[in-house]
Amino acid sequence: MQIEINHKILGLVAGDITEQESDAIVNPANSSLILGAGVAGAIRSKGGPTIQQACDKIGGCPVGGAALTTGGNLKARHVIHAVGPRMGEGDEDEKLKGATLSSLKVADDNGLKSIVFPAISTGIFGFPIERCADIMLSNSIDYLKRDTGLEKIIFCLYGQQAFDTFKITLERQATSI
Repeated sequence: MQIEINHKILGLVAGDITEQESDAIVNPANSSLILGAGVAGAIRSKGGPTIQQACDKIGGCPVGGAALTTGGNLKARHVIHAVGPRMGEGDEDEKLKGATLSSLKVADDNGLKSIVFPAISTGIFGFPIERCADIMLSNSIDYLKRDTGLEKIIFCLYGQQAFDTFKITLERQATSI
């Protein structure tokens, strides 16, 4: 599914984010930028050691922030490591908004044209998928309405439930564009 906003594309796909061809994929990172399990583990496995080495040079990133590294052996040229909130730490919605917007700004600042997001913080960090979809999609839509060099924002969702949740949310939000 995809919609057009200001001559730009916002779309949804189901599948494995590490298989996406894009200027950048987003890793739902921890603030230490250590590629552990889940999406980060898959990125580490498929992308090779150069991604973790680049993260080690950066050293860390605050919650709500984002940092750019090489894509290593991935199909994507870069990985944007976005640090989302853990449920229970407080101010989670604003922190997820920050991680989303920081990722988009990092992509823009580096001249990237396409970015692929997962559902940030919905795995081990415990963020509710419905709230994630609402926050990430609404902020991405607003970003594409601005003057941006980004041409395509894709959400790559793992599992039918995640895809369906984002699809329903996007359909609802698209009616107000």
